[in-house]
Amino acid sequence: MISLTDSQKIGMGITGFGVFFLFFGMILFFDKALLAIGNILFVVGLSFVIGLERTFRFFFQKHKMKATSFFLGGVLVVLIGWPVVGMVLEIYGFFLLFRGFFPVVVGFIRRIPVLGYLLNLPGISGIVDKVGESNNMV
Repeated sequence: MISLTDSQKIGMGITGFGVFFLFFGMILFFDKALLAIGNILFVVGLSFVIGLERTFRFFFQKHKMKATSFFLGGVLVVLIGWPVVGMVLEIYGFFLLFRGFFPVVVGFIRRIPVLGYLLNLPGISGIVDKVGESNNMV
């Protein structure tokens, strides 16, 4: 079992609330207040989970500058008041930032009984395999 420090536990909670507010904000037709709160909570929670220095190093690596600029630019655009455009920029930046993790996540989900069965269905399996393969290319 993985042991977490108190700040990491707090960070997991803050990140969870951030994801909840982002999801709820999108369901409520891109409510800019909920999306702004979700963005702030997500980034702060991530900083608590992995630490400020590691967060800074993750976002500001030279080969991830394009992804970081899209993600943080999307956060800024949402805060300014254009939630749909900001979320499109954020989602694109998020996929660029975390594309290295997608094959690991897909492999993990495939081992979960019900979700693994769904991901191995003929139509879905081909799409998931392409997503996993294309994410390995930089």
